[in-house]
Amino acid sequence: MKTHTAPEVDVNQLVADNDTGGRAPGPWMSRMLLAVALAWSVFQLWIASPLPFSLGILVFNDTETRAIHLGFAVFLSYMAYPAFKRSPRAYVPITDWVFALVGTFCATYLFIFYGELATRPGQPTLMDVYTGAVGIVLLLEATRRVLGLPMVIVALVFLGYTFGGAYMPDMIAHRGFSLNRAMSHQWLTTEGVFGVALGVSSGFIFLFVLFGSLLDKAGAGNYFIKSAFALLGHMRGGPAKAAVLSSAATGIISGSSIANVVTTGTFTIPLMKRVGYRPDQAGAVEVSSSVNGQIMPPVMGAAAFLMVEYVGIPYIEVMKHAFLPAIISYIALLYIVHLEALKANMVGLPRRGNATVGSRLMSFAMTVTGFIVLSGAVYWGIGWIKTVMGDAAVWVVGAGLLASYVGLLWFGARQPALELDDPNAPVFELPETGPTVKSGLHYLLAVVVLIWCLMVEQMSPGLSAFWATLFMIFVMVTQRPILAAFRGQGGLGAATRQGFADLIDGLATGARNMIGIGVATAAAGIIVGTVSLTGVGLVMTELVELLSGGNLMLMLVLVALISLILGMGLPTTANYIVVSTLMAPVVVELGAQSGLIVPLIAVHLFVFYFGLMADVTPPVGLASFAAAAIARADPIKTGITAFYYSMRTAILPFLFIFNTQLLLMGLTGPLHLILTVGSATVAMLVFAAATQGFFLVKSRWYETIALLLITFTLFRPGYWWDMLYPPFDEVPAAQMNELIEQAPAGAGKRIWIEGMNMDGKDIRKGVLLPLGDPGSARDRMASAGLTVMAQGDELLIAGVRFGSPAAKLGIEQGYRIVSAEVPSTRPAKEWLFVPALALLLLVMALQRARRPREGASA
Repeated sequence: MKTHTAPEVDVNQLVADNDTGGRAPGPWMSRMLLAVALAWSVFQLWIASPLPFSLGILVFNDTETRAIHLGFAVFLSYMAYPAFKRSPRAYVPITDWVFALVGTFCATYLFIFYGELATRPGQPTLMDVYTGAVGIVLLLEATRRVLGLPMVIVALVFLGYTFGGAYMPDMIAHRGFSLNRAMSHQWLTTEGVFGVALGVSSGFIFLFVLFGSLLDKAGAGNYFIKSAFALLGHMRGGPAKAAVLSSAATGIISGSSIANVVTTGTFTIPLMKRVGYRPDQAGAVEVSSSVNGQIMPPVMGAAAFLMVEYVGIPYIEVMKHAFLPAIISYIALLYIVHLEALKANMVGLPRRGNATVGSRLMSFAMTVTGFIVLSGAVYWGIGWIKTVMGDAAVWVVGAGLLASYVGLLWFGARQPALELDDPNAPVFELPETGPTVKSGLHYLLAVVVLIWCLMVEQMSPGLSAFWATLFMIFVMVTQRPILAAFRGQGGLGAATRQGFADLIDGLATGARNMIGIGVATAAAGIIVGTVSLTGVGLVMTELVELLSGGNLMLMLVLVALISLILGMGLPTTANYIVVSTLMAPVVVELGAQSGLIVPLIAVHLFVFYFGLMADVTPPVGLASFAAAAIARADPIKTGITAFYYSMRTAILPFLFIFNTQLLLMGLTGPLHLILTVGSATVAMLVFAAATQGFFLVKSRWYETIALLLITFTLFRPGYWWDMLYPPFDEVPAAQMNELIEQAPAGAGKRIWIEGMNMDGKDIRKGVLLPLGDPGSARDRMASAGLTVMAQGDELLIAGVRFGSPAAKLGIEQGYRIVSAEVPSTRPAKEWLFVPALALLLLVMALQRARRPREGASA
């Protein structure tokens, strides 16, 4: 039978076309592009560092920073990305030079004329308007080159809505805006192109992308892949499990699905095919695990940093809420590839060593124990040093970090150097576990520095990434000569020169990886600007309520579909900005009206997850295209298989909207945490078994239904429990003062409010009011932005502070607080885990009884 294999595709060119630009001009031009990319990276490092304020020179405010950031992105867009597929790649045409220079002038207009513009706010001159109009046209053309036509079409639809509001259907009509008003709003204020999204791109995202790029250039990517193979490659379907683990590790330092696929996939996909996975399965496993890399803290996808601004919580909180879904999603994917291996009766790859199972387990236990002891010693030790040494502690900690780095390099130098293996070689043996893991431990120090600054020192994401990147710059310059010295190889000068060459390459690659995110956040700013100018966001609430009939579940499905449809053409970041701007307030508002108090972060994560799914879904899932190119498989078939494997990621958002404990919210102690993590992990594994139709043996239809029922019960026991016991008791608003004063620090209070909004519509909804630090009821409500006065059994809202948490919850002056809710006294809903686990044991018993018969017949 004749088999058709997909034609071979240059995956490095695919990544270049999508991530860094496909143009490769001559030596002079290449050096100029390198210099511009380096200048961008140095500029971003400068503004993130404390130096401008310490020295008092080259201090830029946020608006100026955003303008310069966009100037670099637009210039490199025209220089690095050809206009069309047939356009020259060996040189830059004169038209692209003109577009690049004019586009850069328009982008930096706010910076060049900042002082002058500040003296005439809201009074644009003809020059201002023309600059804005030309700037938007050139920004959209840069966006088309870098991201494709869909993003441009969406932006044009919103621009068309700005000007043609008077001709729209009644429900979404507005009076329309002049060119002067629209360009002033979009280009000269921080409401449009130069808004929050571009600010996050210039403030946080660039540094995290740069950190990941430097870590990869230093050799950490190869180290993570080799370590994953050494640890898991010998198991059933070992290469697939190693692909999942290495993608998770690469996802820690990379926020790009496509880059993750190519970094790990070029090595893992051929090995997966070798042990028996179909080409589309091998590609799909890599896609599923790489896309999940964007939800893996600490370096999540770029959209996660936007949540910090949009939701108004620290990045450490975003990481905390995203942690459990990311972990259980990866565990479930490991289990899916294990089930596929069982179904096909696959074996692992051969090992080099002959150690016994007992010795391996002992070695693993000792490693884990040593890591825990070391982590504790470092945490408490640095805490003690800071207490004793005061301001001098930073020097002591710095010396300790340096000593650890040199010590780990000495330890690594005693192991064989990690070479890049050929996965297509006739005989492929797994690397030895011990030497492989020990050889690159110094790479983990950079991740430790990042996490330490974020979580222990509580620094801002930008400053944390700056210190971690600074440490990586030091590593890149010094690791080669130090390793050469420890190994007695000589050639320290050559090793140092190679280190500097790697550093320059890493800085330039980091900048070129940011071109797409820079123009995406700016173009998405057009959409955000239209929403703030026209007020269409308020109309969306009514429109979605009309389409969903007020049904929250149907509304969530609508939001998920919109995210997926937009995601077919928009990159994750732009998709998140558009959908969260339009839909996140709608879900919170309509959820509140139907009695479900949905935390804002849960809705934003919901949108984020479905935006990520767009990298998988056919017909334009770019991560699936990249994996299919490596696997030599059909991209559509690979995308469908990847979507099937990613269903576990798709159900999670629906579950954590209704059960926020999955986001580690509302937990009462360590035992509750262990129970939540344990039940969620088991539920996800059971769901994987149900969707695969295979548990211990091939499942029968009624067993699959039972497994899905078990999954639902473990994930959301409250659904059944609320039918038996009401979760909350209502108390009159008159008792609010006492309840608020008794609430612990940082708690929220569920309250019901009624009133008429500005559109004359009667509103009744529940909100979760954050209360802040302990104090009197008046002070705690004031910290949330509310001023209230007693009115019989109710409280009248006399004032709502602009931009406060209360205002973000949609509370308006004149509303009344009619009642509060307190948790009712009832048995813990976790008791429902008992019948669910009993049903799971029954399914296991039924399948275990069939196992000998099915094994014999096979």
